[in-house]
Amino acid sequence: MELIALSSWDLALCAALVIALAGLSWAMRLGIGRRMLIAAARSTVQLVLLGLVLKTLFEQVSLPFIGLLALIMLGVAGYEVMARQQRRFRGAWGYGIGTVSMFLSSFTITLLALFVVIGVEPWYQPQYLIPLLGMLLGNTMSGIAIALDNLTRNAAERKDVIEARLMLGHSWQQAIGNIRHDALRSGLIPITNAMTSAGIVSLPGMMTGQILAGSPPMEAAKYQLMILFLIAAGTGLGTIAAIWLGSRRLFDERARLRVDRLDESRRS
Repeated sequence: MELIALSSWDLALCAALVIALAGLSWAMRLGIGRRMLIAAARSTVQLVLLGLVLKTLFEQVSLPFIGLLALIMLGVAGYEVMARQQRRFRGAWGYGIGTVSMFLSSFTITLLALFVVIGVEPWYQPQYLIPLLGMLLGNTMSGIAIALDNLTRNAAERKDVIEARLMLGHSWQQAIGNIRHDALRSGLIPITNAMTSAGIVSLPGMMTGQILAGSPPMEAAKYQLMILFLIAAGTGLGTIAAIWLGSRRLFDERARLRVDRLDESRRS
């Protein structure tokens, strides 16, 4: 069965539902209607532009252009990790911790999938590389943002407890150990829930897209399993790296807690 193309009127009808919801939000004074419309407009522009870029990449496979797009994706994801934290590290650390962690995890897992699991030739085939990297970055970004927000917020709020442990002779790893564990668990909860509910509560996005495109359901299920496992590994590795870098940054070379390295401004 061939894929049924959507017309502009089809998309306009779906967009009208979002506009209606924004109007209902305004009538109920929920205060999110404007943000919802802005988010819808942003997603429209971003996805249309991405579609045009990918169309060009698919027509002429160019490693430099693909690499540039991958770096742009990583850079934006790094900014989003920083922006989602209520208490973030000052200076370049606020942006660098999340970005480096995602680079180490998402790019490594993506290359492993392309070379070993899928075995696509050439390995930088944009049809495979860009969607895989995008899904890994998106999910890893969420896990790292949640974990770092949990780490920095609890470290600032429980400053007295951590310093008391240091005074009792605990190492900095022991003094912040339970906070690090809680941060790691919080970062892994989204992907754990996604794997638990996949196939029963929800039909994952990649599997849905492949089925709509005409792929056999079992083949779509295998690809979705691969993606879930890769996302879990990437999120886990990225979160562990971010928490280790972040918790180390909270202490100086004399193992003193330095919450002054966190930005005091609160952002939701």
